[in-house]
Amino acid sequence: MSDETLEIIQSGKGIAADVRSMIEQTREEVARVVNAGMTLLYWRIGRRILNEVLRNQRAEYGQEILQTLSAKLVPEFGRGFSKRNLSYMVQMAETFPDAEIVSTLSRQLGWSHFKEIIYERQEGNAE
Repeated sequence: MSDETLEIIQSGKGIAADVRSMIEQTREEVARVVNAGMTLLYWRIGRRILNEVLRNQRAEYGQEILQTLSAKLVPEFGRGFSKRNLSYMVQMAETFPDAEIVSTLSRQLGWSHFKEIIYERQEGNAE
């Protein structure tokens, strides 16, 4: 946690207002940490799938992997692991092959930002 998170707020607005501020501040920090962790997880999943597909070097096999894996994950972990999202994870691993870059960017960008970058990249390649 950052030094800011450990700050004891004493604003003169009263204890209730100060405690509210500390709660909100901590919630925001936790949300950033969780978001970065989930983004890194999605990259790791994409990298793992990508390695599996490349090892077999068959595009149709990749589509089978995504469908099969999604069918196994969605009941347990929800729609975030749909075939479409798994495809985004693979595309993320292709777009950002360096784990350190992803780690650095994930502290500043959320999953939706990465998806937007991937989408823009695809649109640029389609032209």
